[in-house]
Amino acid sequence: MGAKRTFDLMTASIGLVILSPLFVVIACAVRCDTRGPVFYRGVRTGLNGIPFRIIKFRTMVPDAESLGGKVTARDDARVTRVGRVLRRYKLDELPQLINVIKGDMSVVGPRPEVSEYTALYTDEEHVILSVRPGITDYASIELVQLGEVVGSDTKDGAFEDRVRKVLEVKNALRVKYVREQTLIGDIKLILLTLRKLIIGR
Repeated sequence: MGAKRTFDLMTASIGLVILSPLFVVIACAVRCDTRGPVFYRGVRTGLNGIPFRIIKFRTMVPDAESLGGKVTARDDARVTRVGRVLRRYKLDELPQLINVIKGDMSVVGPRPEVSEYTALYTDEEHVILSVRPGITDYASIELVQLGEVVGSDTKDGAFEDRVRKVLEVKNALRVKYVREQTLIGDIKLILLTLRKLIIGR
């Protein structure tokens, strides 16, 4: 077992133990807010292009993907009241610690995408799939709230163009991570992510 995998298992295990009371509180809030499952388990593209189910606290109405696009716009009507709070502070991402234990993800690594977007990767961008996707990366720090970047008007003819440009930036940052990754760098990214979420708003 490599150093990164050992680090992932230790970090995720400790995180799950410490955060378990918060998991219970969030789960109750999700269930009380709207009907539907506590967790969202969408399909994402993982290591070597193999699909897996990412685990998040549900932040949208049931069957949200059938009601709109893959990208969540600002003020998206599909997002629940509790979901807005969870998304703002990235609390919906916490169950991905389970994905890390399972081996689907790493604590730090390129954020996973849906197959519709990974199928469009350039030759250079395919390197992103050579490592496990992660809970946080450079893009998570630079683009904390994607909805704020792409805007709220999904009927705007320029909406898809804005999404495409944001994805290009995110992919460049993902490639940067793969090319430069180190264990020390992972620790720094975790600390930067926490700083961004706590005091960087």
